Amino acid sequence: MEKAKQLSLIDTHAHLTDPEYDEDRFEVIARAQDAGLEKIICVGYEITSSRRAVALAEEYECLYAAIGVHPHDAAQVTERAWDALRILAGMEKVVAIGEIGLDFYRNLSPPQVQEKVFRKQLELACELQLPVIIHDREAHQDVLRILKEFPEAPGVVIHCFSGDLQMAEECLVRGYYISIAGPVTFPKAKKLEDVVKSFPLERLLLETDCPYLAPQPWRGKRNEPGYLPAIAEAVARIKGVSLEEVAATTTENARRFFGLPSV
Repeated sequence: MEKAKQLSLIDTHAHLTDPEYDEDRFEVIARAQDAGLEKIICVGYEITSSRRAVALAEEYECLYAAIGVHPHDAAQVTERAWDALRILAGMEKVVAIGEIGLDFYRNLSPPQVQEKVFRKQLELACELQLPVIIHDREAHQDVLRILKEFPEAPGVVIHCFSGDLQMAEECLVRGYYISIAGPVTFPKAKKLEDVVKSFPLERLLLETDCPYLAPQPWRGKRNEPGYLPAIAEAVARIKGVSLEEVAATTTENARRFFGLPSV
């Protein structure tokens, strides 16, 4: 991927607070920069990881943070957690509320509790005028139904998009972005390829969702932001455009969506 090293990319969804990086986090970030990543959004999934995401963003110039409670952890939310989220949301390098949403695949929290916590975080995002990063697993119609209640949300991205063409079209009509992760490189990802092919490049973001879902060359191993060029290359191949165009457009999309500086 020598060519990719001259590109400028933004990983819009990485979990660099994960313990899997405790032994080599500095090296992982350095490899990402060598691979052409100018910025990385470090995403929290409950209060502790959100605090750590903010702390990492303060430590590394290239990192920014998103804070929120994942649907898996919805049942553990307390009033103190809401206070903590509000405080964290005001920190300088926090650029989004997320990841938030619904997960009806594992149902680690009851669905009704997931919906309540999802709505409350959407209310906070609207109040603070922060975009939202949406987790959606086996809950496509319910996610869209609840999001429709919040048309004033300043920005919506469905992370690691797993819906079909119909859902993608609905997202497009509503002005949402979708984010493409490692599964786009998998040999049998026909449904996702169809979505990528039809969805405007101007509404796509790229992510690794590391340490999960490593692209095909590293599938089954720990993922990291430095593998993002492989995802960009897959998108370029599917859309029949140059890697440079994918990098330039998705990077500008991410800057605009998260309000990031251009340098």
